Amino acid sequence: MYKKIRNTILMALLVCSLMITGCSLPGLGSSSETTVKIGAQSMTESEILANMIAQLLERNTELDTKIIKNLGSNFVQQKAMETGDIDIAATRYTGTDLTSVLGQEIEKDPVKAMKIVQREFKEQYGFEFFDSYGFDNTYAFTISNELAEEKGYQRISDLEKDADNLRLGVDSAWLKRKGDGYKGFVDTYGLKFGETYPMQIGLVYDAVKNGQMDIVLAYSSDGRIKVNDLKLLEDDKQYFPPYDCSPVVTEELLERYPEIEEELNKLIGEITTETMQELNYEVDGNLKEPSVVASEFLKAHKYFE
Repeated sequence: MYKKIRNTILMALLVCSLMITGCSLPGLGSSSETTVKIGAQSMTESEILANMIAQLLERNTELDTKIIKNLGSNFVQQKAMETGDIDIAATRYTGTDLTSVLGQEIEKDPVKAMKIVQREFKEQYGFEFFDSYGFDNTYAFTISNELAEEKGYQRISDLEKDADNLRLGVDSAWLKRKGDGYKGFVDTYGLKFGETYPMQIGLVYDAVKNGQMDIVLAYSSDGRIKVNDLKLLEDDKQYFPPYDCSPVVTEELLERYPEIEEELNKLIGEITTETMQELNYEVDGNLKEPSVVASEFLKAHKYFE
C-alpha cells in the first residue's frame, strides 16, 4: 500500500515538473491556435501600444489576442520572439536593435538605420520590422521650463557658456556607453559640466523638477517630461542615434494571417513623439490603465468606425 501511494505521489510530481518546465515565460498559459501573443516591454509606452494592437485585432479580425507583459529587456523580447513565446513585439527601437541584436555600428541617419534593421531582421530571423509608428524614444537632455526661459536655452549648444556651473544627472550606464555615451558627447559638443551625477533613470525627472539637478538625460517620449513640466533641448549636432519605434512580427504569423499587416499599418506613421508623451502621461501622470489609454486614442482617431 505504501509503495502504491509513493508511486502515485512521484507520478504527480513528475507531471507537475513537466508542466512547469514546459512554460518558458510567466503569464503565457494556454491559448488557441488563433490566439496572437503580443509582447510588451516593462515600460508604459510598450503596454499602451500592445493594447492598441490587441484592440485593433480583436475588433477587426477573427483572431484572439494575449498580451505578455513585463518583458524586461530588449534581449528578453528578442528571445521570446525567437522561441515563439510571442508573435508580435509591440515596441522595438532601431538604435537598440542595430547595436544590441545585430551587433552593428551606430547609424545616425534614421532612414539608413531603419533599412538596415528591416533587411537584417528579415534575413537573419524571418521577422518583419515595420516602419516606425512615427515617434522615436531617444536620449534627450532635459531641463525645467523655468530655467529654459530664464537662460534662453533651446539647443544643447546653448549650454556652452554655463556648462561648467551646471549639475548634470544621468543614467549610470550612459557614462560608460560606447558610441552614444558621455565620452562621445564631450567629443562632439565640447561640453564638460561642473558636476556629473550618476543615478537611476527613473530618478532624474524628480531631480531636475526639484532643483537638485540643473539638467538631466531623459527619454524623449517619456510621459514624466509632461508630468514635471520639463523641456527637451534640441540635439543640434545630431549626436544621439535614432531610436524610431516599430512593431515587429514573425513572417510566419503574417503568412497565416495577412490581415494582421493591414491592421498594424493603420498605426504606422500616426503617433508623434509629442503624442506618445501625452499618452504616457495619461498612464504615469493621470494613473489610467494602458488599455484605457489605448482605447481612448483609437476611438478619438476614428479607428473603430
